[in-house]
Amino acid sequence: MPDVMKTLLLNPPSFENFDGGASSRWPATREIESYWYPVWLTYPAGMIPGSRLLDASPHKVNWQQTVQICKDYEFLILFTSTVGFESDIKLIRKIKESNPGMKIAFVGPHGHIKPNETLMASEDIDFVTRGEFDHSVVEYAHGKPLSEIQGVSYRKDGKIVHNPERAQLHTEELDALPFATDIYKRDLEIERYNVPFLLHPYVSFYTTRGCPALCTFCMWPQTISGHAWRTRSTENVAREVKQALGYFPQMKEIFFDDDTFNIRKDRVLDLCAKFKPLKFQWSSTARVHSDYETVKAMADGGARLFIVGFESGDAQILKNIKKGATIEMARNFMKNCRKVGIRVHGDFIIGLPGETKETIQKTIEFAKELDCETIQVSLAHAMPGTELHDTMAAQGFLKVEALADSSGHQLPHIEYPHLSKAEMMSGVNRFYDEYYFRPKVVWRIVKEALWDSNERKRLYHEATEFLKLRAERLKWARQGGEDYKKPMISVPETPSASAND
Repeated sequence: MPDVMKTLLLNPPSFENFDGGASSRWPATREIESYWYPVWLTYPAGMIPGSRLLDASPHKVNWQQTVQICKDYEFLILFTSTVGFESDIKLIRKIKESNPGMKIAFVGPHGHIKPNETLMASEDIDFVTRGEFDHSVVEYAHGKPLSEIQGVSYRKDGKIVHNPERAQLHTEELDALPFATDIYKRDLEIERYNVPFLLHPYVSFYTTRGCPALCTFCMWPQTISGHAWRTRSTENVAREVKQALGYFPQMKEIFFDDDTFNIRKDRVLDLCAKFKPLKFQWSSTARVHSDYETVKAMADGGARLFIVGFESGDAQILKNIKKGATIEMARNFMKNCRKVGIRVHGDFIIGLPGETKETIQKTIEFAKELDCETIQVSLAHAMPGTELHDTMAAQGFLKVEALADSSGHQLPHIEYPHLSKAEMMSGVNRFYDEYYFRPKVVWRIVKEALWDSNERKRLYHEATEFLKLRAERLKWARQGGEDYKKPMISVPETPSASAND
């Protein structure tokens, strides 16, 4: 076996302040600068001796510095995204000019969905991975020929070869992976990672892979991780928690970034029993189906906050997107969270199938009724590889124009005959304004900052960023979404039958 290739794993600087990478479910530059951890890249990083994980955007490493760093490596594993793909192609051209012998693999959902198109976009890409890539790239780094590696696509004799699929990892294999926190300690600065509704600094990792829910818009279960729900053992998770607490005494909380952390009650109760004696704060994703007993156990085990995808206040829209949850379930879940003192960050989406001016307002009123501590309002993005993308294209509602502007901020690329892109963008602005400019919400936010100087600084910084982007969105909406001067990041063409192709 030849020597292990000197390997760099890269979450690239696709745009300034871009959170596009190896854990982000919605690749974009956020309203407020924030970053999720590149969890997917940590596992191969821990299995390739002498490797380095470079998370460029949060560490303020620009493309010129990235090119310089790449001179010292033989193999580059780059996590690309649909939004950042064009930028990433330009970056690897510069890298190859500087280091012609470097081998380059593209990993992530974009290459999984479109392996042919990804390889055809640049001869600088040696291979792309499909599905979970933990072991595929590790085997290549250790000298295994591409022809013998499952789950990769590559060129051979002028043709593209797709090797057989790689089996998904289950409990025993997931427990055998290195801990993500080992790589955080080795290569990253946790203070660089900020999410407005999480305590700072935080650390995040997965306790499961996959999600059995069938939400039509959600990218991870329909691409890399799949719908099969696969768990790490609770003992393995507890060991990583203990390790993280020892590694990072400055850490304020752990975030469990599973697609859905609370999907099975017995496992949640088991985890919480193991968490309770460790006496640490944590937050997680959550669906609204958990009963009071489960929510109470989570609070007793240290839970501080849940991220909950409510999506819409319209029952028909929830059915259209196969959410598997109802308006009443959401109300009951929020009541239970209030009873036990767990905060909720609510996620809502504007522009899903069935959306009208009336349902937008209905969702705004529903959000105000729920009264989550914080919210995020996103435009519906039909990411390639999702059922929503295929449906919107087939029905002629997918505008093949732009997922994002040149800074990576979201732009609407779905439009209905009865609801324009500009009206949806205006809806986002109105949603935020009506929600956050209520006196009780303003006081709730300001009250927390009064006694904490760090929170005051963070609040000022976040408010400044948010108001700047709000002004840009208002301008975009007033112009009707047309003649906007910023260059756009295009949506890839699809072979589906769209009336707008």
